[in-house]
Amino acid sequence: MNLKDRLILVVLSIVFAFAFYVLAIYRKEPVNAGWILLCALSLYILGYRYYSYYIAYKVFEVSDQNPTPAHKFYNGLDYVPTNKWVLFGHHFAAISGAGPLVGPVLAAQMGYLPGVIWIPIGAVVAGAVQDMLILTISMRMGGKSLGAIAREYLGKFGGFVVLLVIYSILIILLAVLALVVVKATAMSPWSAFTSFATIPIAMLMGLYMWKVRPGAVLQATAIGVSLLMLSLVLGGFVANHPTLSKLFTFSEVQIAFGLMIYGFFASALPVWLLLAPRDYLSTFMKLGTIIIIGLGVFIVNPEIKMPALTQYAYTGMGPVWQGSLFPFLMITIACGAVSGFHALISSGTSPKLLDKESHVRLVGYGSMLGESFVAIMALISAVSMEPGLYFAINSPASVIGKTEETAAQIISSWGFNISAEELKRMAQLIGEQTILSKVGGAPAFAIGMALIFARITGEALLSFWYHFAILFEVVFILTTIDSGTRVGRYILQDLLGGVIKSFRDYSNPWANMTASFTTVALWGYFLYAGVIDPYGGIRSLWPLFGISNQLLATTALTIAVLYLAKTGRFKYLWVAGLPALLMAINTISAGILKVFHPDPRIGFLAHANFISQKVAMGELPAGIKSFEIAQRVIMNDYTNAFLGTLYVALVSLVILLTLKEVIGSWQKS
Repeated sequence: MNLKDRLILVVLSIVFAFAFYVLAIYRKEPVNAGWILLCALSLYILGYRYYSYYIAYKVFEVSDQNPTPAHKFYNGLDYVPTNKWVLFGHHFAAISGAGPLVGPVLAAQMGYLPGVIWIPIGAVVAGAVQDMLILTISMRMGGKSLGAIAREYLGKFGGFVVLLVIYSILIILLAVLALVVVKATAMSPWSAFTSFATIPIAMLMGLYMWKVRPGAVLQATAIGVSLLMLSLVLGGFVANHPTLSKLFTFSEVQIAFGLMIYGFFASALPVWLLLAPRDYLSTFMKLGTIIIIGLGVFIVNPEIKMPALTQYAYTGMGPVWQGSLFPFLMITIACGAVSGFHALISSGTSPKLLDKESHVRLVGYGSMLGESFVAIMALISAVSMEPGLYFAINSPASVIGKTEETAAQIISSWGFNISAEELKRMAQLIGEQTILSKVGGAPAFAIGMALIFARITGEALLSFWYHFAILFEVVFILTTIDSGTRVGRYILQDLLGGVIKSFRDYSNPWANMTASFTTVALWGYFLYAGVIDPYGGIRSLWPLFGISNQLLATTALTIAVLYLAKTGRFKYLWVAGLPALLMAINTISAGILKVFHPDPRIGFLAHANFISQKVAMGELPAGIKSFEIAQRVIMNDYTNAFLGTLYVALVSLVILLTLKEVIGSWQKS
């Protein structure tokens, strides 16, 4: 490290330390969002400039002289050398789903400080490390999936367990993400038109970059971005046109089947034709919007209205979600700091597209830092609005009531003053009938961002900014479904490859179509059942989303430890071992508590027992409208308890098998 690098390290460290001191300790004046940005950005630069370099050139000794799988196994379908910026776009778009938008918003219930601590620190030392480690390991092993890597080192039984855990969790994750898209685009012609317009635009870009003018990335980018901006403008025209708006107004069921069809073709078609260019295109909208939001926050520098720690950080029984800071905060924030889903992309499509080994820093570590920055923006949007407004948006109707008067009275009694007139006025400004109980995080993010932009453009455009943010969220989430389905196809082919030889070849058309159809059919079934039944399908498995995703991250980091040990890199085991240990302790604890916690607001079994007792007494709990629904909720609780216990047990088994192999490798060395 030369003098310049040392000076940069010292300066950035001082900036981070001072910003963190202001946010965590200094209380003499209100804190502004600029301090959160300064704290996060300084740590991101430190992590990328120094830690990712250490991992790349010390731990793995990457060299552009080594041919990547894209060159060694080029087939024009899955293995295709890809421009690093196009691949960065694909990877960032693929990993950036609902998590970084909604998780930090929900976590704001505890105050701004827990999110400010975990989001950037978690990303730098765990999330980005996981993504880069798995991407590099998969690249070094010929683009193999995470399950195939596990099978290589744990044997058939261990590999089968890992593949089974990964594939079943992936189906849940894809169905959850698809349901979010369905809810956001159904009956919205603007969102539907713009989202679906990206498909033909992306195919045009793919044909241009790989067939018409090979390598002409800048020209294809100019064409794609121009058409994307045009589609945004036309989307507004379509939404207000009496005939076209009807043509692009789809029901939830129609959107669900449209997503299934799209997921199948995104998985089966050559990666250069649809998947990579569409994700690259979506990244321009994602990153462009995030940069605009970041500039808006920098210019406005809104005051942080939420306390550093609310009373719910101490009690764990807030109105938005219930659970203590440890271990449930990390589960709630999820993808903004660490996400197991990323490991599937890092061992799925991306390692098969790397042109050079050195690109793992930008694609693996850099993409995760980008997603973490999205999470910081989401956190700022939540904590810069009035706390009373935040709780009115995110608290369920069963807690705050269904009228503005009742909600204002209840929320004010918590110490967060808000009036019924303020709630009604906000609904009018954004063009909605009400803002009460728009739970889930996404509406609160949209309103928070709209309020920041309105400080620049005026309240007259508040409705426009709100609907633009909603559209941004839809495009943000949609890109994870296509890549996730393709990764699911790889995993299923790995699972079946041990029995049916043709499935081992990713380019085999029959195996490709069969695995793609099966994967889509599985998550599509849960999606469809959840769309037509508020207590069925993926809705019944929704509570497992956060825990299963973090268990997947625990598994991925454990496999990374195994690879480092098997390849003789014992002095670097801590790089993967420390975040793996942290994730294992936190996530397994959360899984156990979620199943066995005695409070029915937290534990699955306690909740099932609570409803059973009410039913036995001839009563119905709040929010449950019939005894038939009560029985279904009880069954859902038992199902979630079983699956939660099963996933915790299987991941624990993987950890034990890995420890055995690591100790054996250590003794041999």
